[in-house]
Amino acid sequence: MAEKDRLGRRGEAVAADWLETLGYEIVARNWRCASGELDLIARRGRVIAFVEVKTRSSVEFGHPLEAITPEKAARLRRLAAQWCRAHGPIRGELRIDAISVLDAWSATPSVEHRAGVA
Repeated sequence: MAEKDRLGRRGEAVAADWLETLGYEIVARNWRCASGELDLIARRGRVIAFVEVKTRSSVEFGHPLEAITPEKAARLRRLAAQWCRAHGPIRGELRIDAISVLDAWSATPSVEHRAGVA
């Protein structure tokens, strides 16, 4: 596995741990379909959050959340809709969130969670 892939997987693990500390249950990790992948799907109460995780070792090339472009947001909405179709009727609030993880290998990585980005 390439270093970039290891960094991404580490960031997803950090993000999942972060969500769990906030009371979310991780429903799925790396859910895939023909159209792409959702990093994390988490539930807290009546909210289901489809979470895009962006991990960087530094902000040298920009903040991780800057990678959530309008095109990326549209793709995340399509993937969330596909997940909902695949998992039957869904009740409650659906939301697309983003989590940035900086310095993922650190004992105290920087985590930023933005709810409702798309």
